[in-house]
Amino acid sequence: MSDTPNVTPARPAEPAPGTRAPLTDGKAAPLAATDLIAFVCEIFAFGTLALWGFTMWPFPWNIVAGIGAPVIAILLWALFVSPRAVFAVHPFVRAIVELLVYVSASAAWWSMGNAWIGLAFGVVAVTAGVIAGRRRLS
Repeated sequence: MSDTPNVTPARPAEPAPGTRAPLTDGKAAPLAATDLIAFVCEIFAFGTLALWGFTMWPFPWNIVAGIGAPVIAILLWALFVSPRAVFAVHPFVRAIVELLVYVSASAAWWSMGNAWIGLAFGVVAVTAGVIAGRRRLS
């Protein structure tokens, strides 16, 4: 008789909704064009918040706002929205946080006097977020 117990391997747990599938056979799940567009929207939003902070505030506060606004947005993104988020939240909470960052960037463009850029960014970002979110949920 052997000392090892007779155990059948269990099926690996499914990833939480909204997270990327784990590596299989050493290959990651393929990225789609919507993932790339969503990533570009994230980076554009963070850059917009930095630009807004550095240009729309007087001298001592522009440093604080120019660094603080994107840091807060990046922190929220890392905690709730990123594929490896710290907190596993419901997909609708993820969508609200993502929308909050995008609305902040759009409002920043509007306050800088570039309403059309803010409107165009908002449309592209929300469309990409909806498509990517539906893909993650399926």
